[in-house]
Order: sequence, then C-alpha cells, then structure tokens
Amino acid sequence: MTREEKLQMILQKSAYDARDLVTIVELLRLPGGCPWDMEQTHTTLRPDLIEETYEVIEAIDSADPVLLREELGDLLLQVVMHARIEEEEGRATFDEIAGDVCRKMIHRHPHVFGDVHVESSGEVLANWEVIKSEEKSRTTVTDKLHAIPRQLPALMRAAKVGKKATDMDFPDAASALLKLREETDEVEEMFVAGDRDGLTEEIGDLLFAAANLARKAGIDPEEALTGATDKFIARFVAVEQLAAEQNQPLYGMSEENKEILWQKAKKIAKK
Repeated sequence: MTREEKLQMILQKSAYDARDLVTIVELLRLPGGCPWDMEQTHTTLRPDLIEETYEVIEAIDSADPVLLREELGDLLLQVVMHARIEEEEGRATFDEIAGDVCRKMIHRHPHVFGDVHVESSGEVLANWEVIKSEEKSRTTVTDKLHAIPRQLPALMRAAKVGKKATDMDFPDAASALLKLREETDEVEEMFVAGDRDGLTEEIGDLLFAAANLARKAGIDPEEALTGATDKFIARFVAVEQLAAEQNQPLYGMSEENKEILWQKAKKIAKK
C-alpha cells in the first residue's frame, strides 16, 4: 500500500485500533510527514518515554480511570515510535517485537501454558526468576547484579541489589537497622572532619542502608520517600500560611519562631 493509500485509509476512518496507530506513526515519519517526528531518535525520545511512564504512574496513584486511559495511550505511542525507528533501521518490526514478548510470556508461565503446577504467586515469582536467569544465561549472583539497570531510581536500584545479593543480605530488619546506625555514625565522622569526598561516600552508604532496611521491613523505599516528601510539602504549606496570618514572612524569621510554626503545622496535618 502506498503512502497516499495509507493516508486516505486513516482519514476515512472514524474509529481506530492499535494497527492504525502503527500506520499513523509510519506516516508521521515518512517523507512528507511531520518534520519533528522525522527527526526523532531513540535518544531524543528517551526523556519523553520517562515522562510518559511517570504520568501513567500519577494516573494510577490518583485512581483516575479517564486520565489513566489517556496516559496509557501516550505511553503506547512512545512504544510504537521506538518500534518504528527499529523497523526503519531494519532490525525489528512492531509485530516481531510483539511476537518476542508473546513467546516470553508463554515460556515464563509454564503453569498456564504447560504442565507445571503452582500453589501461590510466590512460586510463580520464584519460577519466573529461574526461567529468566536461564534465558539470559545468568549463572552467578554477579550476573544478576550487573543486569539491574543503573538508570533505575537510586533507591529502587539499591533495594533490588540488596534483594539479589542473597548471600550477603541482612538476616532480618533489626540487623539492617544496626547497619543504618553504623552508617549514621560514619556520616557524622566525615561531617566533623570536613571531608567532602568522604561525606559523599558515607551519605551514599547511609541511603543504601536505609533502602535495605525498608526492604527487610517490607516497605517500598521509593514509596516511603515519596510519602515523606509529600508530608514535608503539606507541612511547609501550613507553615507559610500560619506565617502569613501573622504577617510575618518566613524570610528573616528566627529559627525559634520557625520551629514553633513547624510544630503547629504538624498538629494541623494530623487533623
């Protein structure tokens, strides 16, 4: 089908599906298409892919089905764009990419598509890890650690690394807490010594220890930090409002008065 025929086919439709999206992206990138879309590469689209992923997460967290539908569409567009670039380079088509993941899902779910029997989701996850390691020829823990993307959010990556390194893991949350206290002391030592490089390293160790304490306690460190940040923002807003009610801008206010407002804001936030 020629470019013009594909264009007319799209224009004549009133309802579209995934196959039409693939065609639309193709038309955008073909000669005579959109100059911006034609210029895009995997690298230039990378920030958009990350942004759209987080917007999907935002829609999920807000429990907004209308927004989620929209954001899933935007994320799907990113996937199709990257797939189109691969097709233009002669490396893979959208159908081939979809075919690969279909085969992967069938292979990693032998309890559905084979004769393996499982009793729980825990067994499913254990089998998944074994099958995945076999597929990727990951025979050592080192292989598995190196496979964790460095581009993950740092706290998430730290927790994953700690989980994979089973032979060096803490036996329980109490042991992880002791390590956190040890790292806190070492941060203080570097701070007092005025050793910037040492302080940077020890703060990193402290954050790594905190991530692993959260993991051993069954808490997602990313979610915990997100909640703490939200809490701080709410309290700061309350402090600023209290200061405004007193006609006292925060700038120039004494630390003592700021602490008084902060304690009031904490009580307001708990109501």
